[in-house]
Amino acid sequence: MTTTTSSRGRRRAPTRIERAAGKAAALQKPRVILALLLLLALICVMLLDGYLRAEVGGDQRVRTGASSSDVPDEVLDGGPILTFRGGQATTLSVPDKTIALTFDDGPDPTWTPQVLEILEKYDVPGTFFVVGSMVSRYPDIVEDLVEQGNEVGIHTFTHVDLSYQSDARVTREMEQTQLALAGAAGITTTLFRAPYSSKTDAIDNYSWPVYKTLGEQGYTSVFVDTDSDDWKQPGVSKIVEWATPEDGAGASVLFHDAGGERSQTIEALPKYIEKMRAQGYTFTTISGVMEQRNAGTGQTAADAPAGAAGQPSGAPGAGAADQDVTGVSSLQAAHRVATGTTLYEGKALVAAVAVAEWTVPALSVGLMVVGVAVMGRFGMMLLLARRHHRLRNKRRFSWGPTVTRPVSVIVPAYNEKECIANTLQSLARSTHPIEIIVVDDGSTDGTSEIARSAAESLGMTNVRVIRQENAGKPAALNNGVRSAGHDIVVMMDGDTVFEPDTVRQLVQPFADPEVGAVAGNAKVGNRNTVIGAWQHIEYVMGFNLDRRMYDLLRCMPTIPGAIGAFRREAVLQAGGMSEDTLAEDTDITIALHRAGWRVVYQEHARAWTEAPGSLKQLWSQRYRWSYGTMQALWKHRRSLTDRGPSGRFGRVGMPLVVLFQIVTPVFAPLIDVFTVYAMIFVDFKASLLAWLAVLGVQLFCAAYAFRLDREKYRYLLMLPLQQLAYRQMMYLVLIHSCITALTGGRLRWQKLKRTGEVGTPAGAS
Repeated sequence: MTTTTSSRGRRRAPTRIERAAGKAAALQKPRVILALLLLLALICVMLLDGYLRAEVGGDQRVRTGASSSDVPDEVLDGGPILTFRGGQATTLSVPDKTIALTFDDGPDPTWTPQVLEILEKYDVPGTFFVVGSMVSRYPDIVEDLVEQGNEVGIHTFTHVDLSYQSDARVTREMEQTQLALAGAAGITTTLFRAPYSSKTDAIDNYSWPVYKTLGEQGYTSVFVDTDSDDWKQPGVSKIVEWATPEDGAGASVLFHDAGGERSQTIEALPKYIEKMRAQGYTFTTISGVMEQRNAGTGQTAADAPAGAAGQPSGAPGAGAADQDVTGVSSLQAAHRVATGTTLYEGKALVAAVAVAEWTVPALSVGLMVVGVAVMGRFGMMLLLARRHHRLRNKRRFSWGPTVTRPVSVIVPAYNEKECIANTLQSLARSTHPIEIIVVDDGSTDGTSEIARSAAESLGMTNVRVIRQENAGKPAALNNGVRSAGHDIVVMMDGDTVFEPDTVRQLVQPFADPEVGAVAGNAKVGNRNTVIGAWQHIEYVMGFNLDRRMYDLLRCMPTIPGAIGAFRREAVLQAGGMSEDTLAEDTDITIALHRAGWRVVYQEHARAWTEAPGSLKQLWSQRYRWSYGTMQALWKHRRSLTDRGPSGRFGRVGMPLVVLFQIVTPVFAPLIDVFTVYAMIFVDFKASLLAWLAVLGVQLFCAAYAFRLDREKYRYLLMLPLQQLAYRQMMYLVLIHSCITALTGGRLRWQKLKRTGEVGTPAGAS
């Protein structure tokens, strides 16, 4: 055993990487927070979109046939306009030969503009009871509606039956709709119509407290005298007939401009207007009706008590808005100009909804792309992995003459006191002749002394320990390559153990002169924890199954640092292990492809490595991997336009790596997010079955990968939990890496805490 020291005890200046790392370290926490905020923003946007599109728990009345014993008889027998002047319930009727056209459930981008066109053509005003969620989605329609001289009222935010909701929910439904109106048209309103309401004689003991509470807040509740029942689509003639009042009576008439297919309504409306005018009727709004009735008592809509035209006391902006009614038509007397906080909050709501309206469909398209990519990847992996396994395990398969010459094994080590003895002990049992070069990268825990002591106790004369100032893993590997005495170098991590036959299996592909590097089969040794089992599944399925595919496609992007072999001349020709990226293994692999060397996968060369034992360490490792991969791809981007072997990797390997290792993992959590979204807002059973179907495909692929590697299937029981938790973490890691890449941060060689529990291959398995 030989010990070489590159430097002794001198105080050195920080390296370039360490200086950059010091500057970037302060930025890492904000980047993690930003990654979490992006995920939170995505969830909030989807929740907002779901809330706008569906009522959680259903929106139909859940009880019928309730008593009306608490409702005053004068209300049950009164007109369709209910106010609470001075706390006293009062109803108003529509004057004879007068029609107040009302429309429910809008705005709708298809039907509402057609209704407005008809009203404008006939110079007829209407009162539209709008759903707040629809207002926030189509604010331009509401703005046009108001500018045309029509009136708006509240029809709740989610079209829910308020009779069976809590006081807080009632308040929320009203306030959110007021904010939507403020953001869309710059107004609030005092008019209200409850979903599923009809005539006043249908008020019961459940709905009466709601009307009473809202009336005391200044809202005017509006009912109907005549219902066209157009939602039943009975035919144009029936709609006109059912909407016609009897014997010249005035009426509040109900149509719908949304909520379903409304072509019959659009066809019936002009005929209805013409028919009513022929009978001597005039048209007005609900405020117009109240103006006429108040005129008979000497009041105007402007000075009527709260509940007639005043701002509801519980509405957003009450008080400030109450002072400004300038320019408001008597047909729109229920409107108040939104100002101050109400206006800005309303515009913020509309803006947020606009973002959700754009984001969710875009994410849906992204999900479709990811779904196709994921399924395509699974299909490719299964077909090519099966072909790879059958090809390499044929009895007659051979790389060429058996490689028996000695090789150099390089072990870079930084503070590996827990593991280095186990690593050397495993190499001592190698069935292939080797020299071992341990490069101690400035360890402070006595790694080099432990390595020297272990070699002496094992009687290993083929071990050299080289000490150098701390310069990073690439520098340690380059030092080892320069010091190697053989033309083939095997690189392994200081926390990894080899099986006795590993080196012999790993170097056999070098019998083919075209092979420049070989990737081994890395195994997770500490797999008996939840995190370890997750990584075990990932290694077997996500890494080794991928490598079989990439091998046949001749575009393998990464030789794992835990186990890889190289022609020494190929590494030196490529300039050695570069410090330009954090993923020096990916960097050198791509460089060898571009230089024309073939990179292959040797499944029978197994190494057992200690995977991170905590989420923090796992985040740190995968952050470095993903960021380093991005750096390597960017560094070799010119291969996209090169010719020859370099261009082949650039146009085949690089797109696959970008798609499968960056784009797909970033969007893969959409599968889970959209599943939750669909289960809450769409169809719980169908969504759950779809998610289980995707999980079943993944389970099948994982089981096949385990079969090829002869692994125990019991670890696959952790697959569902891995998909739910692990995938979200990998998403955050990738987002974190993307943010770091965009901000130009740098990282140093990160040292993970080791336990040394992966002692021998047999013990690991």
